[in-house]
Amino acid sequence: MEINAIVAEFITTDNYNLTPITDGLINTTYLLEDKDQSRKFILQKINNHVFKQPEVIVNNHLLINEILRSNDYHFQIIEPVRSLANKLLVEDINGEPWRMLSFVENSVTFLTAPSLQTAFDAAKTFSYFLNTVNTEKLPAIEDSLPNFLNFEKRVADYKDSLKNAAPHLRENAKAEIEITNQLLSLPDHWIKMEKNNQIPKRIIHADVKISNILFDQKHNPLAVIDLDTMMISTILYDFGTMIQSYTNTTQEDDGTARNNFNPEMYKVVKEGFLFYLKEKLTPEESDHLDYAAQVAIYIQELRFLTDYLNGSTYYFITHPEHNLDRTKNQLELLKGLREYLGTS
Repeated sequence: MEINAIVAEFITTDNYNLTPITDGLINTTYLLEDKDQSRKFILQKINNHVFKQPEVIVNNHLLINEILRSNDYHFQIIEPVRSLANKLLVEDINGEPWRMLSFVENSVTFLTAPSLQTAFDAAKTFSYFLNTVNTEKLPAIEDSLPNFLNFEKRVADYKDSLKNAAPHLRENAKAEIEITNQLLSLPDHWIKMEKNNQIPKRIIHADVKISNILFDQKHNPLAVIDLDTMMISTILYDFGTMIQSYTNTTQEDDGTARNNFNPEMYKVVKEGFLFYLKEKLTPEESDHLDYAAQVAIYIQELRFLTDYLNGSTYYFITHPEHNLDRTKNQLELLKGLREYLGTS
């Protein structure tokens, strides 16, 4: 098995266990247990169709870790682990890159927030993380995902997918396409603010879903994980995707969900997000948090629908309608949020 050759690049024993971790949508991840040393690691194949320059995410990770350490950050820091040949990236026979990361013992993750308190603590943890990395001078973070937050391009890509989609896919998604088209102007103000430099550039995590925080057995936060998407953009995106992740009372791929927006969760997540960042945000940022939440959910819905219409080539799927189910779920979430905010 090819993966054994990758393991041999990092540890010197054949006495190990390898367990798939299936929560992620992009990379292929395993828990590697070196039984001789009684040590555990995260072994991961980086999806280089998504992350076309994997060395960028490794370099960014090292840079972010250095900022955290130099600012007395008090949560655990996930460290890259070098191979036996002192490399941070190892290629397999197909030229695909692998890396190893430190593992946090006795940690748990959640796909949805199990309680209001846990959601508040998670949002507060991201607030602290973002406040810590956003020092006075922006570091030389490279963009690991060019155009990831180019919402003009997201809308254009959706229009292209709609135009070129197989007729049966278009028909299957008819109701979702109609709602999506009605809301197509929702991101326009965001695009305008960015073009006019009305909102500051900051370091953002760009994937602040609750599953990217490790908790201990008592649900206390231990670490912020998955720094692959770290980039310089607007912090409004992190707040928006936090709401998109935390307020959903169902799994993201539940296409039958109804009334899946939790308004109490919205309140505590906003409170947690502002805990360390309130004094740092500009009035323009503070005034647009509710709007950012709507845009973030809409853009995620747009991405799921675009991928569905393109034949599901980006996100990992387990069945043909998986991305359509995700689309339906996000539209229901957005509907609930807009009703709560009085903008529907």
